[in-house]
Amino acid sequence: MNRSPLQWVPSGYFAMAMGYVMLTSVTSIMFKNLGMDNGRAAQYSSMLILAYTIKPLFAPVVEMYRTKKFFVLVTQMLLGLGFGAVALVMGMPGSMALMMALFWIMSFIGATMDIASDGVYVTSLDSRNQSLYCGVQGLSWNIGPVVASGVLVYLSGRLHTDYGMDWEGAWQIVFLSVSVLLLAMTAWHWRVMPEGARAAETPESLGQAAFILRDAFKTFFEKRGVWTMMAFALLYRVSIGLLEKIGPFFMVDPIEKGGLGMSNELLGIVYGTYGLLAVLAGSLAGGWYLARHGLKPVLFKLCCVLNIPIATFLLMAIYQPTNLWVIGAGVVVEKFTFGFGSVGFMIYLMQQLAPGKYTTTHYAFGTGLMGMCGMLTGMVSGHLQQAMGYVSYFWLVMVATIPSFIVTWYAPFHHAEQTEVELGLPSSGAHDDADPVRAAR
Repeated sequence: MNRSPLQWVPSGYFAMAMGYVMLTSVTSIMFKNLGMDNGRAAQYSSMLILAYTIKPLFAPVVEMYRTKKFFVLVTQMLLGLGFGAVALVMGMPGSMALMMALFWIMSFIGATMDIASDGVYVTSLDSRNQSLYCGVQGLSWNIGPVVASGVLVYLSGRLHTDYGMDWEGAWQIVFLSVSVLLLAMTAWHWRVMPEGARAAETPESLGQAAFILRDAFKTFFEKRGVWTMMAFALLYRVSIGLLEKIGPFFMVDPIEKGGLGMSNELLGIVYGTYGLLAVLAGSLAGGWYLARHGLKPVLFKLCCVLNIPIATFLLMAIYQPTNLWVIGAGVVVEKFTFGFGSVGFMIYLMQQLAPGKYTTTHYAFGTGLMGMCGMLTGMVSGHLQQAMGYVSYFWLVMVATIPSFIVTWYAPFHHAEQTEVELGLPSSGAHDDADPVRAAR
């Protein structure tokens, strides 16, 4: 039965985002609540991005073995169980080491889920429908961070303040909630998600798998303009990487430390209401704008929209407003422009970097570079902020937007008119080319 992409694209990308953001971003707020300083909290959570950075190394397994849907279901179930396990071990003796071990394992599971989910999208939809649903895809993914960083952080604050729970107990409830949500997503996707293109044969040995991986790397670096496309994937969101961890820290740090002195509840309200509406509007507007004008004419404009409004955090650091409406306005500007500007980035990776006989693997290379940017910037961001203070640090973030403009200006377009075969999609006559095992042979 052919099901509408609206039945699985929104929920699939929302689940991806929830897993990623809970592991690599919300954990930093939890660490801070449990007593860590900004430097260690940002560093520890950013270390969990490593799996998302090196996922191209195990992407060929997802590319070749069974179906993409199989990996989506298994990884979503394991991730849901993992968050439940974190809730159980929290508060036990040596719980921090146990949690980090679980988070580390879960990050690899989450990275595999990303590969498989992207694979379902890329191989189940033709190029026209990829563009048609790109706004829905970006919107759904961007809702995940807002729900995780807004609604769930708000819940932790309410449980701590209004119900007298210690921070460990409050975060246990949060992780159990995420566990139930992901397990429900697994059941839903079992019913509605398409299989995604699968290889006719699975690798027969580790040697064969290694050969496929080497061939995937070889063909990737043979792409025309690959180094410029890699620079784009790595640097387009460098300023966002520097802001991602420090933005929430800035909101909750006390006034005397240069922050805005907000509670977890207020942080959740700002991100979960103002931020949610803004990212919804921005993603839909970005998808409409991209569909109307095409990617090539607007990519640099999208980069400007993404980066320039980051100045709102600099202004808030200088003036330290206490009015919730003013703070909310700053977050609205940042979230709207993030949703608007991010749409083109993913479509560029899908339609310019990924096409070929290893579409899923090569797309994972691109998102892995994006993950590397987030990991490296996140690991240093807390230490830099502590050394520089918020005002100087946000000036640094503004300077860091310059590489984004440069790589976007020079980003090559070699697939202006893509066909289903070029995208490696399972359409008529394309099955053999879409089969990475057979193609490698």
